[in-house]
Amino acid sequence: MHRLEVFDKLDIYNFEEKLNSKTVLVTGADGFIGAHLVEVLAPKVKYLKALSLYNSFNNWGWLEDVSCKDDIEILCGDVRDPHYIKKTTKDVDVIFHLAALIAIPYSYVAPDSYVDTNINGTLNICQAALENGAQKIMITSTSEVYGTAQYVPIDEKHPLQSQSPYSATKIGADAIADSFFRSFSLPVCIVRPFNTYGPRQSARAVIPTVITQIMAGKKEIKIGDLRPTRDFNYVKDTVRGFIELAECDESIGETVNIGSNYEISIGEVLTLIKKLMNSDAEFVTDEQRIRPERSEVNRLCCDNSKIRKLTGFKPEYTLQQGLSETITWFENPENLKKYKIDIYNV
Repeated sequence: MHRLEVFDKLDIYNFEEKLNSKTVLVTGADGFIGAHLVEVLAPKVKYLKALSLYNSFNNWGWLEDVSCKDDIEILCGDVRDPHYIKKTTKDVDVIFHLAALIAIPYSYVAPDSYVDTNINGTLNICQAALENGAQKIMITSTSEVYGTAQYVPIDEKHPLQSQSPYSATKIGADAIADSFFRSFSLPVCIVRPFNTYGPRQSARAVIPTVITQIMAGKKEIKIGDLRPTRDFNYVKDTVRGFIELAECDESIGETVNIGSNYEISIGEVLTLIKKLMNSDAEFVTDEQRIRPERSEVNRLCCDNSKIRKLTGFKPEYTLQQGLSETITWFENPENLKKYKIDIYNV
């Protein structure tokens, strides 16, 4: 089916500049990128629902720290429950689906959990959105689905390689979403961010684990492999990419990278962090942080020409600017104390 026929069938009108008339749901709103997205969307949309994973402590994750709590509806539930998701998506116009299990090391020991959350959770979102008539669904993918680059920069036509159970489930989730577009004309956009970093990122990621160890006065920084290259993107840029794609009609039915088109090794990034923090600490290899050899993604570099063509998007933050803001955030003792620095967080 031609994309224009999809638009006609769904009676979708131009989204540009019109999120302010929409009821929006963000799943995974309690997470790193989700909480930042909520903060930007809150003053922009008509009504915002933020889904946090249910727990008996009634803890809302990073939503506890956002300044817009009184302006949004915070829900506690689970994307793995289709009945709950069908109820939650009723009368919702736009869905930003970010809820997922993302830690690669944990996927080695608990892969079934990743299938339940990432694949079945996405299926539940798509089915509920279809039944409830949502106007646009933004599905969050990851650059990990590409595996080690076969060519660079990596465009959206690059082959997919499941080099971890995590990436395999995200490939599956993307395929589910794409099938709903092709089979039922569900207005889906698959958003594929490359490596996002910034305030509130989990200590399982390399940038916060290094910053927190330096902040704690460690002279030996425990780290994994320094050789792989990545395309790092500051979280504010990633969030802006999500929103610009949500406001773009032409993104329906498309898979779109969000990245900087700038490749740098992990070792070089950590050296820059040391310089910005005036640290003389040494990096020490911690074997438990090393991925299995064939599971390590050795090279990632984004081709962002598609999102630039669709929306005009380009990153506003250089790596040094983004790292500086991230370090400043961690310098606040109230933020730093939320991290268990001496525990390797998978």
